[in-house]
Amino acid sequence: MPKTINATEAARSFSEIINSVKYRGEHYTITKGGRPAAALLPVESVSRAKTLADLLGLISNLPRLGKDSESFINDVEAGIRSQPPVQETAQWE
Repeated sequence: MPKTINATEAARSFSEIINSVKYRGEHYTITKGGRPAAALLPVESVSRAKTLADLLGLISNLPRLGKDSESFINDVEAGIRSQPPVQETAQWE
């Protein structure tokens, strides 16, 4: 479970916090003005950022729908074609 600390406390205890993240695997949520502003967690638990190219690859590998759904497929593909182009390297979560 992540520990929550404010930004001032995080700045004062930064070295100690980094050690607890690195060596004990602890997670911290840092707040500023009472609202979450950042998170500190071990690098191993952070997955590679996903890109729109990853999403397109995922969608293209989905199973095809049966013949009864051809109208639906056509509508979805028309919707995709009508979308503005996007950068394939743009990140999404």
